[in-house]
Amino acid sequence: MGSETIRRTILALAVMAALSTPALAADPPAPPMAGGAILTWTPEQQLYGYRNMEKVAPVGTAPRGTKVRELPAGTPIDPTWTWNGQRQTVASYMSAMRTSAVVVLKDGKIVLERYGMGRKPAERWTSFSVAKSMTATLVGAAIKDGHIKSLDEDVTSYIPELKGSAYEGVNVRQLLTMTSGVKWNEDYTDPNSDVARAGFAASEPGMNPIVSYMRKLPREAEPGSKFVYKTGETDLAGILVSKAVGKSLSRYLSEKIWAPYGFEEDAIWVLDSAGHERGGCCMSMTARDYARIGQFMLEGGQVGGKEVLPAGWVADATKAHQTFAPGGVETGYGYFWWIIPGGYAAEGIFGQQIFIYPVERLVIAVNSAWPAASQDKLWKAQAAFAEAVRTAAR
Repeated sequence: MGSETIRRTILALAVMAALSTPALAADPPAPPMAGGAILTWTPEQQLYGYRNMEKVAPVGTAPRGTKVRELPAGTPIDPTWTWNGQRQTVASYMSAMRTSAVVVLKDGKIVLERYGMGRKPAERWTSFSVAKSMTATLVGAAIKDGHIKSLDEDVTSYIPELKGSAYEGVNVRQLLTMTSGVKWNEDYTDPNSDVARAGFAASEPGMNPIVSYMRKLPREAEPGSKFVYKTGETDLAGILVSKAVGKSLSRYLSEKIWAPYGFEEDAIWVLDSAGHERGGCCMSMTARDYARIGQFMLEGGQVGGKEVLPAGWVADATKAHQTFAPGGVETGYGYFWWIIPGGYAAEGIFGQQIFIYPVERLVIAVNSAWPAASQDKLWKAQAAFAEAVRTAAR
């Protein structure tokens, strides 16, 4: 047998062995691509993908600074409560709700910190629509810096590609309060909904794909007259900020808030197909950094005593510009912030939430991998958990 024949035989045997022996991979296979597909990930794909968005989709990075805002230990709490007739503990809640992390700050000190689903404190987790609240905060920063003149400016002044569309005559305030009057379908269970299709729609040459999609939508109400939750408009808000400041959202976030305030780890932010951060979705950060967002807001949007946001911005952004009928978890809507009894919250599907209670000086950060994107029973269960934490922290 010649040397070449021997070499080929050894190679064939190695290939056969590899095919017949279970692979010991360091990581499980990556989940499907991001965008609309993220709404249908399996539980296993959620566990991998929520931790590893940078391996699933292109991302921008908001670098941390040289100093970390410490979160010292406070007096520990261990809430218990009753929900649907059953006694609940933090451990039972986290197991039932597929919760990967809970961090609670009282007066800027950690009084509760737990992890589940194999997550480690240094691991990031995707935010879904919690990113919307950060996008609105960057609008405030851009107004403070003079890049955006006011909330009464027309959206088309900053995104001229929207001229002649249903966004003609819509101002920045109406964009932030979801009252543009433009028709939109946010049904997470419908593969043909706008929220599922917008990220994959074909773009017009030289135009951001989100802008291209949004400018084709019809108007269903006069601007300012009707609230409809629209992820696409928060993407527009992010594009508006970037155009106004001449920088990416990640870079502007890092310069204005992330680095100077002292966030613990770099944040990452999923990009659209044109390479622009999605203003409406998918930042990733550690659980403690979720809590730091809440603490930053509690402190009035200041860094080292210096105002990053316009005077009164936090109060204005977190009051009810739209009010809802009784019976739901939220009572109203501000500038991409949800109004809740006693405070306000940043919320993302599949169970991401930052509860902020100004009077109690309390922040509750929660990350989850719910089996459904958004169901009333899940939000109500999480609200009951937050109320139990409030009671225990008093």
